[in-house]
Amino acid sequence: MNFPASKIHHPQGSHTHTVILLHGRGSDGPEFAEDIFSSTASNGRSLSASLPTYRWVFPTSRDRWSTAFQEEMCSWFDAYSLGDIQARKDLQKDGLRESVLHILDILEAEARLLDGQLTRIYLGGISQGMATSLWTFFAAIGTGRIHGPLAGLLGFCGWLPFTQQLEELLYKSTATTPHNPDSPQIQRLVSGFFDEIIGHQASQDEKLVDLSILSTPVFLSHGTDDAWVSVDLGRQASQILRKIMPHVEWNEFTGAENDGHWIKQPDGFDRILQFFERSSTDFCPTNRPGGL
Repeated sequence: MNFPASKIHHPQGSHTHTVILLHGRGSDGPEFAEDIFSSTASNGRSLSASLPTYRWVFPTSRDRWSTAFQEEMCSWFDAYSLGDIQARKDLQKDGLRESVLHILDILEAEARLLDGQLTRIYLGGISQGMATSLWTFFAAIGTGRIHGPLAGLLGFCGWLPFTQQLEELLYKSTATTPHNPDSPQIQRLVSGFFDEIIGHQASQDEKLVDLSILSTPVFLSHGTDDAWVSVDLGRQASQILRKIMPHVEWNEFTGAENDGHWIKQPDGFDRILQFFERSSTDFCPTNRPGGL
């Protein structure tokens, strides 16, 4: 089944950057866009108003069967339990494989609009959208479809699927420092992870991994009072990413809407804007050294 068209918010004037944001389970692209743009930072403006040259892309998942809820719902993959993310984890594989390949197609299409400048593209999501965007990032590495770092990777109130398996691979790789992404251990890890868990059969060309993608800056945030996705899952995701990536920022907060399962206003949106400002400056040619 095909995925629905993405909700697009076009830039005002010149197009300098693209942000791809994935919704949570039970939501969709248009609804997530409306929620994001109805929220404001301390300047009283939304993200789109604060960044008028940015193109915003909100993909929508297709409907799929939820084993937990016993009904069809808009979701990136079938997540059986958020209390125990290891429970019936194999149910996630088909949806993750399908969804991340779809998001990779979108990422590549956006890169073409920016003349191949990946350092002007951000990828992220909330809740299950965060889980899917992180896996899309791993897929970009594992399949070799993305060459070079992105502008940034963002995640809100979410988790990382297959954390136990990834931690085991990290332990076996002996890659204990995030400041050595060119090590052979890291290369074996990132090139084989997507193949091993998802079952994608990479071609020889795909296995030629450009590990500079690991220098992509990461911003993760989570409410400590999140009633839907435990903050411990977000902490776990940040800890794992810090073992393989040098620039991972973690932010905790309290008092957000939706029982803590949202981005806190205005502080959280201030932090997002600050992340955009820092990462876009870092990658400037005049500054760069090289739902649920």
